[in-house]
Amino acid sequence: MKIGTRGSALALAQARLVTQRISPWSLGDAGLEVVVVNTSGDGLRVGERPGGDKSRWVAELEHALLAGEIDLAVHSAKDVPGDLVDGLELLGSPVRDAPEDALIGVASLEDLPEQGCVGTSSVRRRAQLLAARADLEVVSLRGNVDTRLRKLANEVSVAEDQQPQRRPGQFDAIVLASAGLRRLGRRTDIGCALDTEHFVPAPGQGALALQARAGDEATRAIVTDMIDAEATACLTAERAVARALGASCNTPLGAHAVAVEDRLRLRAWVGLPDGSEWVLDELDGGLYDAAELGERMAERLTTAGAPELLRRAEEMAVGGA
Repeated sequence: MKIGTRGSALALAQARLVTQRISPWSLGDAGLEVVVVNTSGDGLRVGERPGGDKSRWVAELEHALLAGEIDLAVHSAKDVPGDLVDGLELLGSPVRDAPEDALIGVASLEDLPEQGCVGTSSVRRRAQLLAARADLEVVSLRGNVDTRLRKLANEVSVAEDQQPQRRPGQFDAIVLASAGLRRLGRRTDIGCALDTEHFVPAPGQGALALQARAGDEATRAIVTDMIDAEATACLTAERAVARALGASCNTPLGAHAVAVEDRLRLRAWVGLPDGSEWVLDELDGGLYDAAELGERMAERLTTAGAPELLRRAEEMAVGGA
């Protein structure tokens, strides 16, 4: 059995989590191999759907599945577009890791100085940070987890040793997903977890999505024991919100579901990148009607004006605001 993954340290760590949960007896005489599939966020590539901006993280993995080069793709669930490629399906999600965002560099949001500088690559995180602290300077910070942590560490060192005054654009803190830090053994870097009531995570954050060819019952049987019903239901509800609203990477959208006994509680947030306007809602529904719950949430957000906010958010993103 061939398991496909991106080649980043985090993606490989996630693939290892999956391979460790596969029972040898379920493989029978088959072996187990991890296959690294190179992906890129630049340009339109093989398998990428026009307009499906998230697909740059998964398109080559999907192509490898369709070509029979791999049997299972392991994705960060938040990277998977709402509409799947024909011939592929999501099998579900293992137990979810911490879904919340992590603030690194300070012990709390309140500890950031007036007009403090925070680095993030996420338009949602930018919007929610500014909604909570309009005085902050939120600037783009890209690269893998280690690159971003080194950037923060280097600037803190310069600030302490050489620069009594913080220069413009120098980070006081950065924001990353808690789950990624935990999977990489970097929990001690977390200054604090941002509460999910106000900093509603991205749909699927902290969850893994296992993808295979539609109708591949052999692969489904091998991974079925690791699929967690609650995590999968939460992921389904969150993805339904994003899909119904037509969310993209330029969409400041948060959607986070939790299982409460035999029910799901879904919270969703839509706002402008500058944090000046937002809509927040919460809705309960049945654990086994997760998609319907997400669709109802999208309808409520639509009634509250979310489509207009998302349209303006796209315009601000294109305009560099």
